[in-house]
Amino acid sequence: MPPITALLITGSMGSGKTTVLSEASDLLTARNIPHASIDVDALGTAHLPPTLQNNQLMYQNLQSVWENYAHAGVTRLLLARAIEDRAELEQCRNAVSGAKIVICRLTASLKTMQHRVQTREIGTLQNTFTARVAQLNSILDRAHLEHFSLSNENRSVTEVAHEMLVRAAWL
Repeated sequence: MPPITALLITGSMGSGKTTVLSEASDLLTARNIPHASIDVDALGTAHLPPTLQNNQLMYQNLQSVWENYAHAGVTRLLLARAIEDRAELEQCRNAVSGAKIVICRLTASLKTMQHRVQTREIGTLQNTFTARVAQLNSILDRAHLEHFSLSNENRSVTEVAHEMLVRAAWL
């Protein structure tokens, strides 16, 4: 059986994780390379009782979804999630059991990421999310969990996704 690999796209809010995830999936699809693509945050979109943490359920959901893909024979998994520390990275590793995880961090200027978040988040939590950009970026700087990082500023999404896949040895 071929090795199982996961390419985890991390970065602060507004760095382009979800957009690059989608484009990377499209590039792989265009080359007929079997894979699965999961925006991990989407698996934890819930407001839960205080007794259950969102991350815990999110990674349980990831494990369930990944098991279905693995059972179908998928050996490449694209993931998007801002992983803040080694403990969360371990939760992710446990959820995609058996996969070798390569981590790519997307970067852009704070101004660019904040602008992207303000444009995307037009509702009640816009100011909270915009303020979180710099805080999360600092957390990710300190954690330094990535194998490599890529600038996602003033470049096409196709260029960034292609470079990421090449550097991860998927293309």
